Amino acid sequence: MIDLFEVLDTPISGRDPYLSPDLAAFPYVNGGLFGNSLGARSSSPASILIPNFTDDLKTLLLEKASADFDWSEISPTIFGAVFESTLNPETRRSGGMHYTSIENIHKVIDPLFLDNLWAEFADIRSASVPLATKRQRLLAFQEKLASLTFFDPACGSGNFLTETYLSLRRLENKVIQAMFDGANILTFDTLIKVNISQFYGIEINDFACTVAKTALWIAENQMMQQTSAIAGRPMDFLPLKTNAYIHEGNALRLDWSSVIAPDRLNYIIGNPPFVGYKLQNAGQKADLAAVMPEFGSNIDYVAAWYKKSAELMLVGAQAARLHKIKAALVSTNSITQGEQVAAIWKPLMERYGVQIDFAWRTFRWDSEADIKAHVHCVIIGFSTSSISPESHSGTRHKKIYLPDNQVIEAKNINGYLLDAPNIWIEKRSKSLCNAEQMVYGSEPREGGYLIMSEEERTELLKESPFAEKWIKRFVSSEDFLNNKMRYCLWFEPKDMREASRSSIIMQRLEACRKFREESKQVQAHASASTPYLFTSIRQPTTNYLLVPVVSSESRRYIPIGYLSSEIIASNACFTIPNATLYTFGILMSNIHNDWMRVVCGRLKSDYRYSNTIVYNNFPWCSPNTEQKSKIEQTAQAILDARAKYPDWSFAELYKETIMPPELRKAHTDNDRAVMQAYGLTPGKTTESDCVAELFKMYQALTK
Repeated sequence: MIDLFEVLDTPISGRDPYLSPDLAAFPYVNGGLFGNSLGARSSSPASILIPNFTDDLKTLLLEKASADFDWSEISPTIFGAVFESTLNPETRRSGGMHYTSIENIHKVIDPLFLDNLWAEFADIRSASVPLATKRQRLLAFQEKLASLTFFDPACGSGNFLTETYLSLRRLENKVIQAMFDGANILTFDTLIKVNISQFYGIEINDFACTVAKTALWIAENQMMQQTSAIAGRPMDFLPLKTNAYIHEGNALRLDWSSVIAPDRLNYIIGNPPFVGYKLQNAGQKADLAAVMPEFGSNIDYVAAWYKKSAELMLVGAQAARLHKIKAALVSTNSITQGEQVAAIWKPLMERYGVQIDFAWRTFRWDSEADIKAHVHCVIIGFSTSSISPESHSGTRHKKIYLPDNQVIEAKNINGYLLDAPNIWIEKRSKSLCNAEQMVYGSEPREGGYLIMSEEERTELLKESPFAEKWIKRFVSSEDFLNNKMRYCLWFEPKDMREASRSSIIMQRLEACRKFREESKQVQAHASASTPYLFTSIRQPTTNYLLVPVVSSESRRYIPIGYLSSEIIASNACFTIPNATLYTFGILMSNIHNDWMRVVCGRLKSDYRYSNTIVYNNFPWCSPNTEQKSKIEQTAQAILDARAKYPDWSFAELYKETIMPPELRKAHTDNDRAVMQAYGLTPGKTTESDCVAELFKMYQALTK
């Protein structure tokens, strides 16, 4: 029995002469699309599972879609969305898989190489030279297009490679059209020079590998039809004559040089898995440890692709003098924030000579698949500076792209994606400028048995009115920002004899004890014998300034405020005991918030404040007496403006669209006073300028 797959995979000359006319009519495809190499069929045709078409699906394809839709123009990248939609959410989450839209692919490939190629083509076309000379230049440019090689070491279903191929072929078709303008097309031997064998990839999922190869073949056929229309003659697509080199395997365990020779590679592109360091499974942690053991463990999975890219760049430079590989990768934005910047970019830049050539700052990455991928990303284009000494000449030739499509011309792009020197903000246990100490609040780790809602508090007081002296208001960042009322049991050891008279308290303490005994967390387990105490007690004995650890990115200022020592701050907050009005004014200023936005970590897109990174490294100004007094006045004005709205939560007060005018004015006045103390000009200093100045101050303070 001969199956259709076997027919498609057999040359005409090698087929059974007695093959039925229906099967013999099918062309020879080649390329392994229907062969064993792609896993499409086994030695037994019966093992192939072909899904049944339902009546509804037949109607959709044959009547509705076919009648009004031109399938010949559909982008092969649609397979990426189809492939992603077949995966369950857990598989996608654990693998960090996210489909890439065509728009976002072009944010990578356009500034990396495509914009320059189109500009070069425009220069050739507009040159005032004889027609024969212009055709020679166009032909040389076409040869250049055909010589470029592209590598996606996390290619998934091949969207980056497919769209890059389509973009290159569209440009080649323009070149062909320009060369043949007024010429006899038949005098040209080979019309098409760009082919899919210029494209290489690595993908761990076997089915995705097949999808990637198929998408490239479809793209090749589509572009051949367009070239055929330009040439005015038909072109044979089948049998397949070229092949994309898509390799199945774990990209972090494979030697990339075995996939593509470094001295032949031009560009590394792609969208590696989005897996934060807290979400990595054991295998992913092992991958990171194998690739970059010297980088530490608290880094995102994508960092390994940067390290391996840098290594390949150096090998390519050594193998072919002056050969330069450039790369651009989509990444989780956390690699440009907080402690990861120093952990990842410092060794990449100092040991491997990596330089950032262009970057897209944080933007939301939306998928076109059914399940939207609401993650926040950056795109970083980079190369190695060791073979590009002109990169340090100080000329502005690097570009920073903003989410609103503005472009900043930069002299240098550092790990925070700023036009500033390569400075590393690393953890610091004490303030660089001897500012007041900022510490975490107290940590309960009690399984919910020392914390109470309003209803639970009422129930306890109904049973044991005498317990009121041990019930304190308890605030986390969310409670503080949204004015939520929660409470906690706050004891000292001497209180326990009297507290034992309450059955509710004793039930809660026993449950807390069991929770801690069963906990795998060392500190919680060690505190099982004192279930009436928080595991870490850092409550100020005086009034204090509270700074929430997490705050929304939509706020211009992180709301902070003074609280009584009777209100217990959780470890989801920072506290500054006895903080002065001057301290409050500085921390509420746009200068401090600009610094925070750049160097803090993120929880999804929200700001994640840090005492060791943000606060302890913040460069404080040295105001004169008049300037300091002015800041104290504007700080008090902020508190006074808030007091006029006692029923409003901080979340409401600091919502940009409804912020009360008195509060907005108070903040504007405070911003002006603080900027003057820093020697900056209000109204003429942008946020980027402000942060650049702070980086210079930091650099001077740490010399």
